[in-house]
Amino acid sequence: MSAQSACLSCVHNADNPNRRPEHWIASDEHWRVAHAFGAAVAGWLVLVPRRHVVTIADLTDEEAAALGTWQVRLSRALHAVTGCAKTYVVQFAERAGFEHVHFHIVPRADGLPEQFQGPRVFALLGKPDQPAVSSAEVTRVSAALHAHLQSPPLHATS
Repeated sequence: MSAQSACLSCVHNADNPNRRPEHWIASDEHWRVAHAFGAAVAGWLVLVPRRHVVTIADLTDEEAAALGTWQVRLSRALHAVTGCAKTYVVQFAERAGFEHVHFHIVPRADGLPEQFQGPRVFALLGKPDQPAVSSAEVTRVSAALHAHLQSPPLHATS
């Protein structure tokens, strides 16, 4: 079995007509945006390279150039759709089965309890004591993000 066939990110990157819409909210030739599964936060996004890569240093110049644009676009979309106070952008790719480089773009709501702020936000991902957002809410937020990302980009003003 190849590394790519055992990689969940690569499986989700493959063409699949039965794919759930939240597994492919938006994309370009280098990156795919999906809603994280098992998240207790609606709008918790994952930005994944479309080819198998396990270290940031192995990104091509084109992938690296698009990365920053995607991170800002997704942060702006999350502000517009969820009303979050800020976004966290995190990359570890350490957990078994998730070594494929990916960036978490997490909407941090105003008033998020301190126990979940900063890197502790990961206590809200895949934990039985923090129930995941309902499938219906994930679908709703993913559709709103998809629609927002399809509209022409607005540039931030100072």
